[in-house]
Amino acid sequence: MNFIGNLIWLIFGGLFAALGYIVGGFVLCLTIFGIPFGLQCFKIAGLVLWPFGRRVISTSNGMGCLSIFFNIIWLLCGGLYTAIVHLFFAAILAVTIIGIPFARQHLKLMELSLMPFGKQVI
Repeated sequence: MNFIGNLIWLIFGGLFAALGYIVGGFVLCLTIFGIPFGLQCFKIAGLVLWPFGRRVISTSNGMGCLSIFFNIIWLLCGGLYTAIVHLFFAAILAVTIIGIPFARQHLKLMELSLMPFGKQVI
């Protein structure tokens, strides 16, 4: 069932969304300060590319207060906008019965795109 959901997801926009995150990650990695943010874009792109059957968990990866600081910068520089976009698509998809599994994936993506530092995709 996960394979079919991921295939439908890819066909109807998941591939283009993942490419957007990948391009954004490459642009962010052009500067030294942007490298941590670019790596988070690549992490989100991996989840956007294949969301069914994967989860987002909080970890204590040893970044300490830098994780909070980077999440605040991420939130102010586009994370809030991205999370609102995922929330919007989740609300639209939740209207139909067929769209509910895809709405759940957008909510999962919203959680990761809001504050990606200190989260892991498994």
